[in-house]
Amino acid sequence: MNLGLAILLIVIALIGGLVLGFFLARSYMKKYLQDNPPISEDMIRSMMAQMGQKPSSKKLNQVMANMRSKNRK
Repeated sequence: MNLGLAILLIVIALIGGLVLGFFLARSYMKKYLQDNPPISEDMIRSMMAQMGQKPSSKKLNQVMANMRSKNRK
């Protein structure tokens, strides 16, 4: 087999693998986020109400800021 043809086939296989991997990872993340949505302020408000606390906007903002800082670590 010609060396140039072998290199061309390797490059084509690499590009094909990257494209296929991108779309597989994208579909996996869409499915994951659909099954496990990120926590919103409404979800926190309902959890606090279930625990018997009155969810004030100040407390909601504190909880959201705390969650954002923990996610970045």
